[in-house]
Amino acid sequence: MSGDRYSRQVLFSGIGEAGQRKIGAAHAVIVGCGAIGGASAERLARAGVGRLTLIDRDFIELSNLQRQSLFTEEDARQRMPKAVAAQRRLRQINSEIVIEPRVGDVTARTIGRLVGRPDVVVDGADNFETRFLLNDYCVREGVPWVYGGAVAGEGRAMAIVPGRTACLRCAMEEPPAAGRLATCDQVGILGAATGAVGALQSAAALRILTGDAPAESRLIILDVWTGEARSVALSRRADCAACGKREFAFLNGAAMLASTVLCGRNMVQITPATETKLDLQALAAKSKEGTCNGFLLTVKEGDLEMTVFPDGRALIRGTQDEAAARAMYARVLG
Repeated sequence: MSGDRYSRQVLFSGIGEAGQRKIGAAHAVIVGCGAIGGASAERLARAGVGRLTLIDRDFIELSNLQRQSLFTEEDARQRMPKAVAAQRRLRQINSEIVIEPRVGDVTARTIGRLVGRPDVVVDGADNFETRFLLNDYCVREGVPWVYGGAVAGEGRAMAIVPGRTACLRCAMEEPPAAGRLATCDQVGILGAATGAVGALQSAAALRILTGDAPAESRLIILDVWTGEARSVALSRRADCAACGKREFAFLNGAAMLASTVLCGRNMVQITPATETKLDLQALAAKSKEGTCNGFLLTVKEGDLEMTVFPDGRALIRGTQDEAAARAMYARVLG
């Protein structure tokens, strides 16, 4: 690697030359490449993390550009998968590292294949079910991970080191019930908030990668609009279902949904019971309203629009009714 490229980072006492070598030899996985995940991925790429795996199930839309800094209007026009577009942008930022895109949905069935055993996992997910699944998997496998989330002007982040710090289920036994927390479609989201979370996450990931992982969990809460910030110390709980009792309900699939209403999107995701490999071009040829760009099949029915991925997963826009979404899925794919 270029000697000048990371010179200012090497001067930082928390990293130094030894830390930079560790960063260059490390593997980080980012689950979700939207606002938070994209911000984290960019900072880790610029920091020289030797291998980045980018996982995302979604494609780019115009409304993403307000806060998702890796993407352009052309990406939205082409409806590019986020993981693919993120890889292309990050390669322009740092051509010296390995960047691998994986277009797929992280579920109990796919998490082992998609995430593997990296040195750190960074959470860019848009729902709590996926975050609790990540917690189960990382606790079971002993992989450090960094939680992050944002809504309105507030962002939150926390580093989790299995066997050493509290885990997500020490802080929250279960995902928040539907309607309990405000969502981004109700109160909006500031790009400054997602960018701040990405900065906190990437710093925590670098600490982990350099061997300076925190000894305790601290949930950092930051309101970028008011300037208020606080840090809450969390302790491990002996009765925690995940790191205490090692009962992994989300990883075992018992707590995961086959259909999910996505935050702020007026959209439902449908995940098939078994993985498959679809011929999208052939399906497009059979559908009067279907179009395919090589990555995605799009089908319109009245006010509904369904985007189908090669693994059989689909996003149905225009409804939050999971039954209606499943009905359209069945009409198009059987």
